[in-house]
Amino acid sequence: MKLNRLLTAGILTLIPFSPALASEGLNSGDTAWIIVSTALVMMMTPAGLALFYGGLSRYKNLLNTYAMTLVAYCLASVVWVMWGYSLAFGPDKAGIIGGLGNAFLAGISVDSVSGTIPTYVFVLFQMTFACITVALVLGSIVDRMKFSSWIVFTVLWVTFIYAPIAHWVWGGGWMGDLGALDFAGGNVVHINAGVAGLVLSRMVGKRIGYGKEAMFPSSIALTALGAALLWFGWFGFNAGSQLAADGVAASAFLVTNTSAAMGALAWMFIEWKVNNKPTILGMASGVVSGLVAITPAAGFVNMPASLIIGGVAGLFGFYSVAVLKQKLGYDDSLDAFGVHGMCGIWGAIATGLFANPAITEGAKGLFYGNPKQLVIQIVSILATAIFTAIGTLIVGFITKLLTGGLRVEEESEVTGLDNTVHGERAFEIQLS
Repeated sequence: MKLNRLLTAGILTLIPFSPALASEGLNSGDTAWIIVSTALVMMMTPAGLALFYGGLSRYKNLLNTYAMTLVAYCLASVVWVMWGYSLAFGPDKAGIIGGLGNAFLAGISVDSVSGTIPTYVFVLFQMTFACITVALVLGSIVDRMKFSSWIVFTVLWVTFIYAPIAHWVWGGGWMGDLGALDFAGGNVVHINAGVAGLVLSRMVGKRIGYGKEAMFPSSIALTALGAALLWFGWFGFNAGSQLAADGVAASAFLVTNTSAAMGALAWMFIEWKVNNKPTILGMASGVVSGLVAITPAAGFVNMPASLIIGGVAGLFGFYSVAVLKQKLGYDDSLDAFGVHGMCGIWGAIATGLFANPAITEGAKGLFYGNPKQLVIQIVSILATAIFTAIGTLIVGFITKLLTGGLRVEEESEVTGLDNTVHGERAFEIQLS
């Protein structure tokens, strides 16, 4: 107990004193935790995801993948504070959108409070979700999409696809009113990004040589490091989504780790069985699969359920990447749809099965006597997938018109985008 008090005091000393902390309804412990959670989630995009995706891309496109991840984070950050937050969390308009009443954060001050935390902290926390969601889409089109097209696509997609869905689920929209359970982003983040990635990959087309020549990752070591950083940051992603430092946040923290570990083990063992080798890439992919699947369920399920959710996610992710992609013939470069889309779907369904009212009051799934919840989850999955697919198709066409095409020139693709787009190389190797 004494140690816990000392740790709490240490964290609080890192936060500048503000008169707002004395405001009615504001809780300093909750505020401290969400500030830390925001920093954790922020790290997931320009560090964790950039390393994970960069290591998976080919050596000649490693820096381009980094650059597209970083610019997505920067663009989404700016769009969010200018109009994205208002569209997602502003006063509800017919359950569909939030409007522009809080554009440029109008009406929000240092004294504004959302629940028990400053509204500015809530804005920043939600901003990191918008950033990583659009960055996840990138995984489907690395090696071949124009940098300028990616910039335009990012701005349009965050505005017209991400913000409405975030409003539907978390901002007072129709999906939340329906009773859909999405604790930290199964629909909003993972199904959304996965489906968008699949659509965009089909629009851009397959990489030159896809299916005919080997396309080796540039660095499995970087990917493994990226997976570790994503795992670390995901604690803020999931436990922070409680928006309070309480028992539910602690439970979300616990089940997040358990599901990730089970996802890694399940992928490792099935890959070992099928291909006779347990790979680091497989374990890293299994970690992410387990993290994705537990995201919508984190604040609603207990630890035994997380073992099942993570284990199934590892198997499901492996099947989606190793079997389904080959059968359907699409070129999802880094398996954004296979891991995030498919495991996000499983996580949303699992929430409808395992939601436990003992964890969060009112959240009751099929196995606790409420089959209706499973139906609601399926409706939310279908609505998200359909809206995202059609919306991304429209945004993609608009981007194509504005930029003169989505894809780089053939010569640039063959040479590599690090050199042709950025004039840089990831590594300088001198041979003696």
